[in-house]
Order: sequence, then structure tokens, then C-alpha cells
Amino acid sequence: MNIRFYNAKILTLDASEAFRIIEGELWVIGDRIAYVGDASEPVRILADLGLEMVMWEREMDCEGNLIMPGFKNAHAHTYMTFLRSFADDLPLQEWLYQMCFPMEEKLTEENIRPFEIIGIMEYVSGGITSAFDMCYFPQVYAGVADACGFRAVQVSGVNSFGGSIEAVEDNYLKVNEISDLTSFFIGFHAEYTTKPELMEGIAGLAHKYKSPVYMHNSETAKETKECIERYGKTPTQLTDEMGMYEYGGGGFHCIYCDEEDIRIFRERGLSAVTCPASNLKLASGIMPLKRFYDAGINLAIGTDGAASNNALDMWREMFLASTLTKVTEHDAAGIGADHILYMATTGGAKAMGLTDCDRLEAGKKADLILIDLAQPNMQPENNLIKNLVYSGNRENVLLTMVDGRILYEDRMFAIGAEPDDVYREANEIIRLMRQE
Repeated sequence: MNIRFYNAKILTLDASEAFRIIEGELWVIGDRIAYVGDASEPVRILADLGLEMVMWEREMDCEGNLIMPGFKNAHAHTYMTFLRSFADDLPLQEWLYQMCFPMEEKLTEENIRPFEIIGIMEYVSGGITSAFDMCYFPQVYAGVADACGFRAVQVSGVNSFGGSIEAVEDNYLKVNEISDLTSFFIGFHAEYTTKPELMEGIAGLAHKYKSPVYMHNSETAKETKECIERYGKTPTQLTDEMGMYEYGGGGFHCIYCDEEDIRIFRERGLSAVTCPASNLKLASGIMPLKRFYDAGINLAIGTDGAASNNALDMWREMFLASTLTKVTEHDAAGIGADHILYMATTGGAKAMGLTDCDRLEAGKKADLILIDLAQPNMQPENNLIKNLVYSGNRENVLLTMVDGRILYEDRMFAIGAEPDDVYREANEIIRLMRQE
């Protein structure tokens, strides 16, 4: 689709990776951004693009509102919308083993679909253009995401309770070929759910395919303590010694990482993903973001799943990531709003291998959102970036585009599914599950 956005404020990155806001136009031709900048000389711009003219399917007056990169939800379990508000107010181990795992055993390739669509709807209505998912039935989810037009990155969640090295390899080979919108990395659920021989098999796959490796890492004090008791080392140190990070990767949560762990993250070029709302709700702890930040480690933000959050809302996550760092560091400076926004966009893209979707510039994929600045929570415009982080919310999202296709605009979805039908099917499946 060829769309000209004009009369816009546009959030860009300069050569030093710092955000700046310009005023002008952004052109989308097909699935790519063709131009970002001042459009006072359209003839020259067309010539630079090697074009005489563009047949615009739509020209949108942005009325001074802000175009910015879509949020990258760097850790999620999209299907877990089926457990939203089902198993709350429990510690992680009890929540996972006694409530989540038994219900997950009832999921099938057929009944999981509406819950994945609900997750995608929540993503795009909140400005999320891609999510890094650890999902049941990865090929099913890839198909659902592709049909909806959503960009889905996945990582294996194999563990000793389910899955196999053969299944991980099969998913790796097939999901990466489904479409340009779907990709898959090698990984596993967590050290505490996975036997050594299975982890060694994951390391072998990573070397075979030169793939990064990701896992839930040091999410609770209990998990980390018991890993040290079993192996004499932390989950990060154990998996590094197994050779998992030859080609990079990262960890989700990373709350109880010590200085040696942080050294490994830095030297291996790993990404660390914080999920503040989920970890607060499960009383797991608070990730020491500033220690990772000071070490120069790529940081990203995730929502985790709706079973533990319960909202898939990057606006809330940004606010929590910032303010929790301030209070734990006893420093109101903490990590600045600019870098928190960077974590939620470009940092997430780096963690997810989305090098084509990390910023708004010519040649990049057209994954973007339009933010309503004509709302009281965005006024006055003393500092728009700080407005986004500290006072923004999903109600400010006017439009979400993925791969040049508008999936959400003015509270309406364009993902090939009717919300009422999806909700009805999902609630009927839950009713039957709870009767079993």
C-alpha cells in the first residue's frame, strides 16, 4: 500500500542513536518506508527515489500528531490470554505448576487460535507492532500472526515436561519459512524446568544453525539459589559454559544476576529483557536495570503473558521500568526517559533480530504507529519523549501499521477477524475447559 503521511511530527534516531523529533512527511511504498523528512521539494524527493510520480492510495494529514516506531514487546506468551485473571495472587512456582501447566495441557492446535488473536488485537491497539513469543504450537501461531498481518518472532519453550530437540529443529526450519512476518530462534523454557541433556541438545542446535539462544533467566531467588546448589553456578554461567551463546541471544527477566552474569551478557553481546509488571505481580523481584545499562548491555522491555500481568501494555511497562529503577537506585535520574523509550522500540528490535524494523528511515520496514498529541495527557509539549514514557497510554494510539498494512485505526481492527466472533469463541472454549 502506498501511503503519504504529511503534516506530522516524526520520531527518528540520529547517528549517535539519540532520538530527535522532526516535522515533515513519511512515505510508505509497499511494505517499506520510502522517505522521512521535509517534503518541501517533492519533485527532488521523487527524483532521489528514481520515480517520476507515486500513485498514492491514501494521503493522511497527521494534523501535527506524532509518527514513531511501533513498540517491540520483547517477551510474551500471546496464547496466555486464555488464563487472564484465572490464577492471580499466587507466587510464581505455585502459579506455574499448580494453575498454568494443568490448564495448558488442555490446549490444542484448534482451541488456541482465538486466544492468540485476542493477544494480537491487544498488541496492535496499544501500538505494539511485533512480539517475541514463547508459544505452544509455534507453527499454528505463526500462521495466525501471518493471517492477521502481525510480525511474530518466536523462541522455543521446550523443557523436560514437553517437547523435544527434534520438534525445536522442525519449528526452526518451518516457522522461518512461513512468511516475512514470522521468525523463530533456538531456546528453551528455563534451567529449572530443563534437564542438562536437553540443554546440551539446545546448545548443539544453536551451533548447527548459528542461532542465538534465549531463555527465562534468574527470574526468582529460589530458581537461582537451586541452580547454584545443583551445578555450583548461576543459570547464566551454566548455559554459557554449555556453549549456548556463541551466536548471541539473551535472557528474559534477569532479576537475580550477579556481576559475573553481567560480564557474560556484555562479552557475549546478549540482550536482557525486563518484564516489570509481571515480576511485580508475582512478587519475583525487580530487575537491576541500571547495572546492565551501565555495563553497556542491550536492554529491552516485555509484557510477559496475560496470565501473570494481566495487561499486554507497553505503556505501563515503560513507566514501571523507569520508576522502579529510580526507587531501587535511590536516584531520580535512574535511566532517562529517552533510553526507556529506546528499550521499548529499538532495543527490543535488536533483541528480536528485527534489524529492518528498528527505526523510521528510508529502506526500513513500515512498522509504525501514530500517536494522538491532541489529548490532555500529551499537553503541553514541554518534552514529547517524556510525555510518552511518563504520561502516555494506549488511548493515545490512533493507528498501527505493520509491514505497510494498517492493522488498527480509530479503534477499528483490520486483521481479518471480527472481535465479537473471537470473544464469543474464546469464552466458549474457556467454559468447556473449566468443566473438564
